[in-house]
Amino acid sequence: MTLKLKIFGAALAVASTAFAGAAQASALDQFKAFVADTKSARGDFTQQQLRKTGTGKAPPVSSGTFVFARPGKFIWTYTKPYDQVLQADGEHLYIYDKDLNQVTVRKLGNALGSSPAAILFGSNDLEKNFTLSEAGTRDGLEWLNAVPKSKDTSFEQIGIGLRDGIPQAMELKDTFGQTSILKFHNFQRNPPLSPQQFKFEIPKGADVLNQ
Repeated sequence: MTLKLKIFGAALAVASTAFAGAAQASALDQFKAFVADTKSARGDFTQQQLRKTGTGKAPPVSSGTFVFARPGKFIWTYTKPYDQVLQADGEHLYIYDKDLNQVTVRKLGNALGSSPAAILFGSNDLEKNFTLSEAGTRDGLEWLNAVPKSKDTSFEQIGIGLRDGIPQAMELKDTFGQTSILKFHNFQRNPPLSPQQFKFEIPKGADVLNQ
């Protein structure tokens, strides 16, 4: 082997090692950059609970739209297979069931806390509520694991799959051993949003439950 080839081979080995190290850390880097730079967003989603082995058919896929503005303002709208809206104005969370014409109102407070909603909608201080770690590459995405530090949550682990600095999917594993998959589409970062659009208007004739 010539000296030039040896030098090229050594340089390639160093570059490969550096690239592997960068890829290993890329999910966490992408996620931290997303949290720091994304103040608002909108897009579409699909959601499905995975079927446990031997439990029959999988539940139907839900779909809808989302819009959020940090911290604590969001509208998460299910359009299929049923109509439901989860909306927060920074102070209260409203859950509107269109079929029942019923609105449940809760104080937002620390309700986001260690919930999956905190990943997208909460404050930038995620490491206060979650332990974050790399989870490798799968399905063309760089994955990150977020484990809630609080025991007062129904979720054991939240996986976040990223590509090009944007969350593409989330895997939600709850304390009952069930896993739900969220996939995001048409993700728009930092669109201009008005605080007024997060103000929830109680539908006419709706029953209101305060919790």
